[in-house]
Amino acid sequence: MSDIFREVDEDIRHDRYKKLWDRWGPFVIVAALLVILGTAGYRGWDWWQERQSASSGDRFVAAIDAVDAGDRGAAIDILEGLKSDGAGGYPTLATFRLAAELAAEGGTAAAIEEYDRIAATRSLDTEMRNMARMRAALLLVDTATIEEVEERIGDLAGTGNTWRHAARELLGLTAWRLERFDEARAYFESIAVDQETPRDLRERAQVMLGLIDSRIGEAADADGAS
Repeated sequence: MSDIFREVDEDIRHDRYKKLWDRWGPFVIVAALLVILGTAGYRGWDWWQERQSASSGDRFVAAIDAVDAGDRGAAIDILEGLKSDGAGGYPTLATFRLAAELAAEGGTAAAIEEYDRIAATRSLDTEMRNMARMRAALLLVDTATIEEVEERIGDLAGTGNTWRHAARELLGLTAWRLERFDEARAYFESIAVDQETPRDLRERAQVMLGLIDSRIGEAADADGAS
């Protein structure tokens, strides 16, 4: 008797599963196909990205080799192309190097434009953008006003900022060039008293403070003599 009930129960389950399969089977098949196709697509995309990155890396090395060979023009052409269609992080890397090569060729304004382009790219890491701001400011130290340099990197000179030591030095050098000695002294003193200032930068700050004091003394002597 139990065998009969078992067979009936199995028939009922079989019939239930068949109905479920008839209803949902096509969806299960489609879902499985989507998983397979998605996995294959991801693998293909990953492979393509790796190839593109490898190709971009080769082009970047070719640009460096061109610089080493003295052909900066060829390097700039390669970097321009890589900036436009490179893969991964190579467009940004190429832009940094392109700006450096343009500056070396005397194209300071063009180099600053490249750094500004990096600094304005919101999708990039903040520190990467700040580095571009610092590089642009470095190129401006010999020609810009202190206000122009402060506008670019003044916030980076604030207490606690990672870039404060280098930013204060650039601002101090700009003030020194313009003979705004009190401002220059303030920037270099802030470097000297900061306990986290790197030793080599602290030593440079001490040298600059000595020069500033000397110039202020000379100015005072000249005023007294007159």
